[in-house]
Amino acid sequence: MDIEQRQSELIDHFIQRASAASDAAALASVLVEATSHPSLFAFSEILALPNLLQLEATENSAYLDMLRLFAHGTWSDYKSNADRLPQLIPDQMLKLKQLTVLTLAETYKVLPYDQLMQDLDVTNVRELEDFLINECMYAGIVRGKLDQLRRCFEVQFAAGRDLRPDHLGNMIQTLSNWLSTSESLLVSIQEKIKWADAMSEIDKKHRKDVEEKVEEVKKSIFKPYSTGEVTHCKQADVDFRGHEEICSESGGVMDYEEDRSRPKSLTWILYALKCLKCEAASNFLKIVVDKGAHGMSSLVACLTFSRHVSTEDISFCRQAYLIDIALVCHTTKRDRNNGKKRGKTC
Repeated sequence: MDIEQRQSELIDHFIQRASAASDAAALASVLVEATSHPSLFAFSEILALPNLLQLEATENSAYLDMLRLFAHGTWSDYKSNADRLPQLIPDQMLKLKQLTVLTLAETYKVLPYDQLMQDLDVTNVRELEDFLINECMYAGIVRGKLDQLRRCFEVQFAAGRDLRPDHLGNMIQTLSNWLSTSESLLVSIQEKIKWADAMSEIDKKHRKDVEEKVEEVKKSIFKPYSTGEVTHCKQADVDFRGHEEICSESGGVMDYEEDRSRPKSLTWILYALKCLKCEAASNFLKIVVDKGAHGMSSLVACLTFSRHVSTEDISFCRQAYLIDIALVCHTTKRDRNNGKKRGKTC
């Protein structure tokens, strides 16, 4: 059963018994039983009963002071006023020492062994640690760690004691400060969220602008040799239909006149590959040498069946081939107009 629920049931039980007490002696007996119960650690509700006032100015008034001691006091307080209080039985002594530990744990999160031994009248460390483990932690009123090296008890949890009437203002002030700090922290978190959202939007816009500029650069690179300029070339139409007919074109030496009209150096292709940060330039040259690819169509076929060249590089070489064809067709047309037939007729 949960410790808070158990406390509530015990408080209701002793309130009913105290309210039903017929005289001061019976009421005093109920108070002794309540303060010695091993599972009861809260007494302010019992202390607030109206019929307890009948103990004032009687021979049993010391029992009312004893109840106040268990509600708010410590073992040191009892030793200082032992002559005015009833003699405590062993269960009450144990209970008061447990309550003393709770009082210390409310104020400090690290309790030195020396302070605990002094406040609890314990003579050695072994006795102190046995008390903390068996009577406090096993009882569920505190949780913590015993540090034998540093000789201290590190508090992780402690049950609350009854609040003194004069401490109510301090508690209200503490809670008000906590509320104010929480509100300030919430405002700060909301500002950080707004800032993060704004930075995210800026980042998205920047990324979009970069992508648009990249597309513009790509278009500007191939704009002088757009596909529209080579639509009149039959060989260009073949390349647009796919790789099959490109690969089926026989390799080897091309027509002498056509080959002579083509650029004699692949420097412009290598430069384009470097601009595109292509890492297949060395493989590109190796394939040209190994396969003896004299024409661009044979070169594209080699690239197609090479596992060292990516699909993007093959696509680029196809475009380069189309550009090359366009240049040849343009040269052939110009020469034909001048009456000089050179290369194959497109």
